[in-house]
Order: sequence, then C-alpha cells, then structure tokens
Amino acid sequence: PAAPVSVRPQELEQQYSPSRWSRRLDRDAVVQAHIEVMTAGTQRAQATTQTLLHVPYGDGDGEKLDIYFPTDSSESRCWARWQQGGVGWGLSTCSPVLCCVAFPVFVYIHGGYWQCLSKDASGFAAPTLVSRGIAVVAVGYDIAPKGHMDAMVLQVRRSLIFLVKKYPRIRCIYLCGHSAGAHLAAMVLSTDWTEFGVAPDIRGTVLVSGVYDLEPILHTYVNDALNMNQEVAKRNSPMLSVTRAVPAAAACEVLVAVAQHDSPEFRRQSQEYSQALRSAGWSVSLLDLASVDHFDIIEKLSEDAYVLTQVRGKSPCPL
Repeated sequence: PAAPVSVRPQELEQQYSPSRWSRRLDRDAVVQAHIEVMTAGTQRAQATTQTLLHVPYGDGDGEKLDIYFPTDSSESRCWARWQQGGVGWGLSTCSPVLCCVAFPVFVYIHGGYWQCLSKDASGFAAPTLVSRGIAVVAVGYDIAPKGHMDAMVLQVRRSLIFLVKKYPRIRCIYLCGHSAGAHLAAMVLSTDWTEFGVAPDIRGTVLVSGVYDLEPILHTYVNDALNMNQEVAKRNSPMLSVTRAVPAAAACEVLVAVAQHDSPEFRRQSQEYSQALRSAGWSVSLLDLASVDHFDIIEKLSEDAYVLTQVRGKSPCPL
C-alpha cells in the first residue's frame, strides 16, 4: 500500500529523511557520527578477528564479501592446516571455519539508502558474534547511481547462493539488514529459490528500521540517485511479495525492529510489513525499541548487553 492520505507529498521528504528525527544530534552530525562509528567499529573488528576480506561472489566491482570467523580450539587446528595449503582450499576465498568446521553464519546487509556506505563499514558487530562461535559475513553490492534496484536485489540473493555453494559446511544462515539493507533482506525472503537451483537455509532474519514499500520513495530526494519508476518500485517492494515467501515461513523466524525515534512513516512500514508477514503465516515479532533512533538502533549491535545483540546471539541453528 502507498503512504496514507494523511501524509501529503510535501511531507514525504521529511518523513523519509531519518536524520531529521534523531534527538541526539542535528541531521548532518548524526549521519557523520554514524559513518564514523560503523567504520571505526569495523576497523577494530578486522584488527582483532581472523578474516577473509574482499571475497568475490561475482564479477561486479561491488560483488564482494568480508568474512569474520570464530577461533575456538578446533577451528584453530583447521586454521593451521589451511595456512599450509590444505588440499582443495583456495587461499583467496576459503576460510578454515567455512571449509573445515560447521558453523552458523550471520549475514549482514548494510544500509545507506541504497547509495552510500559499504561492506567496509559493516563488520562493526563481528566481535560479539565470533566470540559465540558464529561466523559473520558482510555483503557488498553496487550502490546507486552505478547500481540500480533490480541489480542490488539480485546481487544480495546471489551472494547467499555463493555462500552455500562455496562453503557447503555452513550449518545455517541468520540474516540481518538495516534500513535499505533491511529492504534487501526482506526481498531475500520473497525469493523463489527454484530459479537458482539451491535454497539457503535461512533460519532467522532481523530487519532493522527498514523500508518495505518503495512507492513513497519515488516522491522523495532518495529517488534522485535510484531513478526508479513505478514498475521497478512495485516489483522490488517486499510488502507486495509476501505471499510468495509462505513456503519458507516454517523454517525462518523474522524479527522486525523499529526505533522509537524513527519517523512515523518508517514506523508505519515496519508495523504493516510485520502484520503482512504474520497474516501470510510467517513466524514474526515486532520489536519497538525505546530511546534509540534510526542510526544507533544498529550501532548498538556491537554491545554485548543490547537487546538485539542478545536476540542475534541466540543462534537458531544446532551447533
């Protein structure tokens, strides 16, 4: 559905400007602080975690993954063997965790309104997960204006196909996206995997402050770089694709999270999408988080005591 008639076109610009709704900082400062927090957190994670960076899952410039993996004693033995060039292990794309030891994997899809940020600022929360025995994958994709919406959705789907084909020891996948990344993660849930010949074992999905109906975006500054028309917005709106996702519902628990200081439109979209999923038979919960805005709702994933960290750390996969 489109935005309710109570939201006039001239108001959509403000409703879909998340930085206008923060109570912590002014609109320019909160965006800059967000970029700095995410980037610095990722740099710390890469300095303290064993990683494989810039792993290509396709031929496009943005089609790369960063992988962060845990280091328990059994994995350490695999790591030593891998460093010695174990048979069948390509040093450029294979990690000992994903090629030798069975682990659940947490896949993170970054936000940035489909036109900024990258996987290079997406590893900020890895330390809290790898300490619990969960590998982390940060997905890159071609952002606008180079990338267009159809391509971005396909890239994220293909990144998961690559993971399950390249690393067959993956036990299951836990998916998380923020803002535009929540939209892309929601589109993953609507995928007809028969077209790809393999279905990722997605056991849980956390959608944080996302956009699930793209029609209102057409009337805002956000579309200047995206250049979507009505047809593109329609076929890439998770709200309009829920029914196709029903066969996967039994295997995947979905958490839709929204911030107290998200705009009314962001909050409406989260509420309506979670209800649409529930009506279609999905196992879904809506979490309305107090005292956070569109930006620190995801930044806090690096904190062990944060509610979303606790949810995220409870892997739905048998270890």
